[in-house]
Amino acid sequence: MSVALTVEFLGGLDAIFQNQRKHKVTLDEASGKEALKLRDLITYITNNMIENENDIPVFIQDGTVRPGILTLVNDTDWELCDEEEYVLENGDVISFTSTLHGG
Repeated sequence: MSVALTVEFLGGLDAIFQNQRKHKVTLDEASGKEALKLRDLITYITNNMIENENDIPVFIQDGTVRPGILTLVNDTDWELCDEEEYVLENGDVISFTSTLHGG
């Protein structure tokens, strides 16, 4: 089974994703594995979408989305959707918005 999603990188995060805000992503479920979860998407993003490994700490810290990055599942804070345990569904829109600002 596969899941087709839209992934958005906002608030300056697009700079580490080829300056592209919206990406269409299809994740394939490994045979015999349970349903795809948001943690699988985070792993996919880290392994396949960030080209410069020096940019990984901008997005990931301690194996999860870095504090200061607002994560939304279909416009709902991921904290209300079981965070990394959220089971992905076709058509989901997952948004990552940086609230971190340099200065």
